[in-house]
Amino acid sequence: MLKILIAEDDRELRRLFSHVLIKHGYTVREVGNGKEALDSLETDYFDLIISDIMMPVMDGYEFVRLLRDAGNNTPVLMITAKDAFDDMRLGFLSGTDDYMVKPINVNEMVLRVGALLRRAQMINERRQTIGTTVLECDSFTVSCGSESFSLPQKEFMLLYKMASYPGKIFTRQQLMDEVWGYESDSDTHTVDVHIGRLRDRFRDNTDFKIVTIRGVGYKVVKL
Repeated sequence: MLKILIAEDDRELRRLFSHVLIKHGYTVREVGNGKEALDSLETDYFDLIISDIMMPVMDGYEFVRLLRDAGNNTPVLMITAKDAFDDMRLGFLSGTDDYMVKPINVNEMVLRVGALLRRAQMINERRQTIGTTVLECDSFTVSCGSESFSLPQKEFMLLYKMASYPGKIFTRQQLMDEVWGYESDSDTHTVDVHIGRLRDRFRDNTDFKIVTIRGVGYKVVKL
């Protein structure tokens, strides 16, 4: 049974999250701050962590930074009352995997937890499968039926990122930050160029297509 650690100083909210997750088949441990969360990770294994940001003793930013600095890649869903973009950016820069703003829709939280756990499994396997198309992360190789070929790194990572979340819309800036990094000097037109190349390569693929969302970005859609 998958085990989730909840770090949240609001006891009522923590109990609500716990109740909903247990109802959906997860095992849960509750703690009240980042230090207690780190202590729990010293003695037990968790498949996913849900962490508030504003907590006493140790906040969520510091907790996740220390977690990543120690080489722990457990998926983290950060939940907070802070909804400014800079706060969200700090969360992702500290190493969180997803971000939700209070008040929380617990049904959406359960969906995000499931998506993060699936993604973690995919990353551990380092491959992604869409129909008969298989993406091998270690070699940047794509296999389509009996055909197999390698992609340039940036093209592969773009496709791999979008294929990991079929149907999810990614903005050009999100893709730029994820694949080229926050400090890249390239502009978002670079994303358009690489998407164009991917479309050319996979125009005859019967498993997926890359869809443009005008004025927003792109998504991979299963066929």
